[in-house]
Amino acid sequence: MRKGKREMARAWSKMVVLTAKMMVMMILMLTSTISAKEQLSSKECEDLGFTGLALCSDCHSLSEYVKDQELVSDCLKCCADDSEDSMSKITYSGAILEVCMRKLVFYPEIVGFIEEEKQNFPTLKVEYVFNSPPKLIMLDGDDERKETIRIDNWKREHLLQYMREKVKPTSSS
Repeated sequence: MRKGKREMARAWSKMVVLTAKMMVMMILMLTSTISAKEQLSSKECEDLGFTGLALCSDCHSLSEYVKDQELVSDCLKCCADDSEDSMSKITYSGAILEVCMRKLVFYPEIVGFIEEEKQNFPTLKVEYVFNSPPKLIMLDGDDERKETIRIDNWKREHLLQYMREKVKPTSSS
């Protein structure tokens, strides 16, 4: 009889510990979401190592594996809302394709895009910046940098599709 009570007590204590862990995770995610209302600039996010279109759901997934709450909080300050409507409606007035000229040899897809497709996007500028990984810098109507997206592994057709969907056509087109 005593053995059964001990096993039941152990099972209860394990369940209590598991419940407490789940509550702590929920509280951390809630506080992360609340503090994430503050958004960082794309430059600040890039300096923290968050480039590209990080979705907020990715940050929540990160919190499950990484116990660094400050890292998760920074991720949430740099992420984009997951709702498909909000993502699909965002467009930009122009873009800068930034890349290091010396590294271009390693990115034939980007070279092909620059040589054969760039002329189809009059608001796209190519800037050669020493040691810069290939990235798109999306611009608003005032030519302010709104978003930076690493494109190291993008295929030419993906870059073309993204530009068609996200960059507003010019009025002369």
